[in-house]
Amino acid sequence: MLSEVTDLGSALTAAGILTGLIATDLVLVMLVLAARIPLLDRAVGHDRAIALHGRLGKPALYLLLAHAVFLTVGYAVADGTDVVSETLLLFSITDMPLAYLGLGLLISVVVTSVIAVRRHLPRELWHGVHLLSYAAVLAALPHELSLGGILMEGTWQRVYWISLTVIAFGSIVVFRVAVPLVRSLRHRLVVDRIEWIAHDVASIWLRGQNVSRLAAHGGQFFTWRFWTGRTWWHAHPISLSAAPAGDRLRITVRVLGAGTRRLTAVPIGTRVSFAGPYGLFRDAARTTPLLAIAAAGIGITPARALLEGASTTPGDATVLLRASTRDGLYLFDEVVDLATERGAAVYTSVGSRDPNGWLAARDVARGVSIRSIFPDLLESDLFICGPDAWSEAVERDALTAGMPARRIHVERFAS
Repeated sequence: MLSEVTDLGSALTAAGILTGLIATDLVLVMLVLAARIPLLDRAVGHDRAIALHGRLGKPALYLLLAHAVFLTVGYAVADGTDVVSETLLLFSITDMPLAYLGLGLLISVVVTSVIAVRRHLPRELWHGVHLLSYAAVLAALPHELSLGGILMEGTWQRVYWISLTVIAFGSIVVFRVAVPLVRSLRHRLVVDRIEWIAHDVASIWLRGQNVSRLAAHGGQFFTWRFWTGRTWWHAHPISLSAAPAGDRLRITVRVLGAGTRRLTAVPIGTRVSFAGPYGLFRDAARTTPLLAIAAAGIGITPARALLEGASTTPGDATVLLRASTRDGLYLFDEVVDLATERGAAVYTSVGSRDPNGWLAARDVARGVSIRSIFPDLLESDLFICGPDAWSEAVERDALTAGMPARRIHVERFAS
């Protein structure tokens, strides 16, 4: 490609081809990261894979926009015409309208993923728009193979490109569709009972067949779909709030809107399909004998399950539960009972949050810190689960205290 650069037009065209190839590579890597591949989940954790997936979105889009601009201007310079005329000419070429459609779809995906925009969108709408990324890649694929010489038939580049595309979409079909479908049919989960533990929080017990074969651990999460007329269209990422017991699983749901309210009102016996288990929020992720757990809000429920399944001796585990009010310490009595049984320490931080931290303001005022709560922090594995902003604040505090990043495990629920 560099040997063909002889003037400004060819230089711009080469830059357009290069940015397009890099951008498409990034998009395909993003699809692999979001495919829920078990090996990837065990190696880095579902939350880290999805976080990287999200960080690659903007660079991929900027490179694709640069690809379009460089090629259009490069072709215009070579043809001695203006950019508008060249754009109209490109639209008349076979497969190019699909390429522009793919670019437009990817723009919509990235824009709706920006936090300031996403927080104002219903999760179902955001998820539906996000699925357009698959259509964007498929729409762009024909022009990649039919135009230009880089990916022409018989070249190793074409073989590589097609292989990466097949791997990306094959992983999605296998691990996001086929495996969850087979497991759901095999284990036949249904709602066994629903127990309200607070005015806005309910535990849902599920029973099924051969549940132990799922190899699920307390604290991991699944994406659940409850098959009633009012809930089937909405999948919910929710952690196990207790270690699996026989053929029963338990999740605990906080009512945050109409969707979760409908979830807590499904009839007993409702069929439940699922994908998972996901996440490194389990005992096997530990690298040290000492266990530190920081949890807030509904994040306390997977923390309770993690403690239940952890292999510890008296004095090994310390748990910090954070809530704005005492009512927000969900499953508190169960956590205390488990801690008493295992010789673990449990602390609470209740009240208005300190504006510059993650603990209650009154605790910060009396000198409480991450090191005073977890005196052996630097020799421990720290598990964090709670609202994103809160979890990020705990993680920053731990890193500032000198804790190695590899021993910090943060659970975020992402589809």
